Amino acid sequence: MRQIPVDTANATVMVAKTPQSKVKDRRTGEIATDKDGVTLMTVEVMFSTPDEVEILKLTVPQPGVSEDLTMGTPVALTGLVASAWENEFNGQKRHGIAFRAVAVTSLAAGATKPKAA
Repeated sequence: MRQIPVDTANATVMVAKTPQSKVKDRRTGEIATDKDGVTLMTVEVMFSTPDEVEILKLTVPQPGVSEDLTMGTPVALTGLVASAWENEFNGQKRHGIAFRAVAVTSLAAGATKPKAA
C-alpha cells in the first residue's frame, strides 16, 4: 500500500481527544500492536490549515506519544503519512484514508518528550 507523506509545515495541530490504546478487535478487546509487538495508540488531532480544519485519527506507536496529552495541547507530528484503504464487510464496500505518524510530541511548555524506544 502506497504511503503519501503529509506536509505539516503550514498547519496548526492540537489534540482533539486524549490518546487511547488502539483496539484490534472490538469483540474481544484485543489491543493492536505493530510487527515488532509495540502497542499502537489512536490519537485524534485537530489539523488546521489556512483553508480548512479537519479532525484526523492517527495511529502512533506508544513510545512516540508524549505523556500528558490532553484536549487542546498543541503538538508536532513526526513522519505523518496517509494511506488509502478499502475493505468489504457483510457485502458492504468501505474505503477511506488512514493516517499514521512516528510521533506526536507536545509543544506545551514543560511537556514530557516521547519515551525512547
